[in-house]
Amino acid sequence: MTEPSEESRPLEAPAIQLLQDVDSERIPIRIHDMTIAYERKPVLWDVDLDVPEGKLVGIVGPNGAGKSTMILAIMNLVPKASGWVRIYGEPYEEMRRIVGYVPQRESVDWDFPISALEVVTMGRYGHVGWVRRPSRHDKQIAEESLDKVGMADLANRQISQLSGGQQQRVFLARALAQDARVYLMDEPFAGVDAATEEAIIEILMELRAQGKTILVVHHDLQTVTRYFDWVIMLNMRVVASGPTSEVFNDTTLNKTYGGRLTVLSQAAQAVQDYERGRG
Repeated sequence: MTEPSEESRPLEAPAIQLLQDVDSERIPIRIHDMTIAYERKPVLWDVDLDVPEGKLVGIVGPNGAGKSTMILAIMNLVPKASGWVRIYGEPYEEMRRIVGYVPQRESVDWDFPISALEVVTMGRYGHVGWVRRPSRHDKQIAEESLDKVGMADLANRQISQLSGGQQQRVFLARALAQDARVYLMDEPFAGVDAATEEAIIEILMELRAQGKTILVVHHDLQTVTRYFDWVIMLNMRVVASGPTSEVFNDTTLNKTYGGRLTVLSQAAQAVQDYERGRG
C-alpha cells in the first residue's frame, strides 16, 4: 500500500509499543500491516499492534474509528485487504478454542427462544464439540459461571425476558464458561446500570489476576485510567498503544479524536492506490 507523503500526514509517528523481545508464541494478539476496507471505504488502515499477556486492555477512539471492526478482524469475521493476525503465534482458526467473545448487545437476536443457562452452556462447545451433548460437568461450569455474574436465580429465564444489564451478564458468563485465555469484548458496559458495570469490571480484573488477556472496546474516557492498565487509541490507524499511564494523555487524545476527516481522506486515497496496484 502506498504511504502518504510526509507533508500530507496529519499525525506524527504513532506511539506504539511493540513487544520486540517477546517470542510470537507468547504474545496473545499480534496484528501486522492490517488494512480493512468496505467497498473501498477504509475502516482500518496499516495496523501494527501487539497486545501483551495478562493485561486488561481498552480500545478507545471516536465513532467510526474501527474499534468493533478490529475485534471482528481478530476473529477473521471480516475480510482483510492486507496483513494478518496471530493468536499466540498461530492463525485464529487454530486457536479459537482459547478466545472468548462478548458481542455488542445490538448485534444479538434477543428474541431467539433460549434460556440464560442454555446461552452460557454454548460457551462449552469449544471443549465438547457441536455434535456431542454437554456433560454434567459442562453444565456445572455453566451454572457456576452464571452464579459468578449474579444470574444463577434466572438461569431458566428466557433471554428475551431479561433486562439489558442482565443480558450482558449472561454473555459474560458464556465467555467465562469457555475458560479462554484471551477475551474479546465489544462495549460490554454499554447500556448497563452502574451496579452491573461495577460487577463486570470486577470480574474482568479477576480474569487479569489469573493471567488472562482481556481486550475491551470502550467509550467512556473518564474510566479509562481506572479500568485499564494498557490502552489502544484508535482512529482508523493506531495512534498510540501502551501502558495507560504512559500513552493516555492530552496529546494522544487530541490526535485520536481530532483530525478525523483528514485521516479518512488520506486513508481512502491509500486504499485506492492499493487497489490499482493489485489490478
